[in-house]
Amino acid sequence: MKLLVFAGSTRQNSWNRKLARLVAEMARAGGAQVTHLELGDFEVPMYNADLEARGTPADVMRLKQITYEHPAWIICTPEYNASYPALLKNTLDWISSPVRSDPVWNDDFRSTRGKVVGVLSASPGALGGLRSQSHLVPLLLNLHCWVAPKNFALGRAADAFDAQGALVADAAKKNVQAVIDQVLWAAERLSPAT
Repeated sequence: MKLLVFAGSTRQNSWNRKLARLVAEMARAGGAQVTHLELGDFEVPMYNADLEARGTPADVMRLKQITYEHPAWIICTPEYNASYPALLKNTLDWISSPVRSDPVWNDDFRSTRGKVVGVLSASPGALGGLRSQSHLVPLLLNLHCWVAPKNFALGRAADAFDAQGALVADAAKKNVQAVIDQVLWAAERLSPAT
């Protein structure tokens, strides 16, 4: 199963980027074919319909193709002001915006429809970014994604990782693994046969 993993942050020491790296390692160890995406590697401007009318940026087209090719996703979202960050919203807005002049990409939901998405978050606070998840899930449903019922919010993230980037607590490892397992299980069953 092809799994796409990314964090909604480009901050160098982001807990969610650290969590996404760990998720990618854990999923690979379980046999998944993992693409770990760093949003900072893409030149994606803030969404603007006037800009889009002049041509969809090349890196947005790359993101559309990458997201389309992966039936399963895991998103690690930070929490900013009790919601998910603008970077994540902007990314999802761009990949779900149709390219009107393109016969393949004029479908708004081509990149998102039917994707099985697991949601994780990490935060220094006690709730672990849970409020960002509660805002992100309705957006994903609107994009025609299947959102895995299992989720996990890693609280006290500053103390949750060891020096090598592994999770310290066994309970946290089990919760992250449960999300990975459910996403891969559901994607195997919901993906059309090829």
